[in-house]
Amino acid sequence: MCGERCRVLCAQWRLWIRPLVFVLYGGIILGFVPYLIYTLILHEINGFKIAWLIGGIFVFMAIPITLWEIVQHLINYTKPKLQKHIIRILWMVPVYALNAWLVLGYPSWAPYLDTARECYEAYVIYNFMMFLLNFLDDEMDLDATMETKPQTSHFFPLCCLKPWRMGREFIHRCKHGILQYTVFHLLTTFIAFVCGQAGVYEEGKLSPKNAFVYLFVVNNLSQFVAMYCLVLFYKAMRRELDPMSPLAKFLCIKAVVFFSFFQGVAIMFLMKAQFMHDIFHIPAEDPDEAEERRDSSIMQNFLICIEMFMAAVAHHYAFSYKPYVDEEYETGNCCHTFLLIWDISDVRSDIREHVYVVSEGMKRRLTSRGGSSGWPGGTSSLSGTSGGDEHTRLIAPHAHSGSRTPHRYMSTSESEHDVLIHQGETSDPEDMKAI
Repeated sequence: MCGERCRVLCAQWRLWIRPLVFVLYGGIILGFVPYLIYTLILHEINGFKIAWLIGGIFVFMAIPITLWEIVQHLINYTKPKLQKHIIRILWMVPVYALNAWLVLGYPSWAPYLDTARECYEAYVIYNFMMFLLNFLDDEMDLDATMETKPQTSHFFPLCCLKPWRMGREFIHRCKHGILQYTVFHLLTTFIAFVCGQAGVYEEGKLSPKNAFVYLFVVNNLSQFVAMYCLVLFYKAMRRELDPMSPLAKFLCIKAVVFFSFFQGVAIMFLMKAQFMHDIFHIPAEDPDEAEERRDSSIMQNFLICIEMFMAAVAHHYAFSYKPYVDEEYETGNCCHTFLLIWDISDVRSDIREHVYVVSEGMKRRLTSRGGSSGWPGGTSSLSGTSGGDEHTRLIAPHAHSGSRTPHRYMSTSESEHDVLIHQGETSDPEDMKAI
């Protein structure tokens, strides 16, 4: 009798696993963590070790949440053109969390780990923009839809600039604004790493002889442009993006990438202004700059460890796999799908295409050849869009009326391209529409 109940309980694990996880995590946060802190302080354990242990608890609670969401996307991989970007974005939480925790415990690893994290950070911003473009490109003729929109003007502090022409020019300028952050961030990260090895880069040290000051200014300007272009694109396409709840996704990206950056800057300036010296027992009369930078790093990485747990929960809801669940769709092998995610040939083709677009735009300006079709690719007639929530728009593309238009902004990796061709030869047209 008892064995039968256990079998029934195991078979219905989906019903009780979520409440069990909530109770377990709640017990850790509200019970175990405060008890651990009290015990460690009682035994006069070093505050640095306490921060490392507490940070590790939050990190290893955050990672399973994200990995669960990634696995569910791989199992329900019904919209490859969108989900590949979602999975790449979701990996941001483990990357940030492990980076912060390892740097907290092993400060000497910081130059290498921070370099890898910042490269992935730039990659995430690119993927978010491509996710938005692919969503819209799958629903409509994006160029033609944009041309029918009222002119979107610049807002403060760039309100004095000439508005970008609606249509392909507007889309490519926004895309270029995002892509420049990816390129600049990769370059400045590499330069910072080289300067650090040469001994002329010290994070937080404000000196004209320190490369940090100049790279800090460049990164700030680049981040501002990227954020501005994202907000401007959302402002122009807000109605079309509403079904996929872009604001929650946008805030998750902004919170992790941009907020963590400015949080580090704020901690650095608070330390410079001697607001935090009492916490770390640094003498205010003759402060040690190296000690200030070390303590700033400890505070920043400890906060990131805790914040990544909250970010994992936010990503779980903002980038949920549920809108992509389709019982009638037969997904492929999860391991093969996982390998496709890491094929970045689509990034290479996007950069190549974008360099071509920018060069053509410069030629057009130099030769004074204008016109509405100045941007490469031409435009086509507007196709209708349908209403509905995120699930109906994503899972049932066959519900859209009218002929399908060519995908101008969907990025396809080489391995994905081969899979699609193979499926096109062996599948009927209705199956291809699900892709």
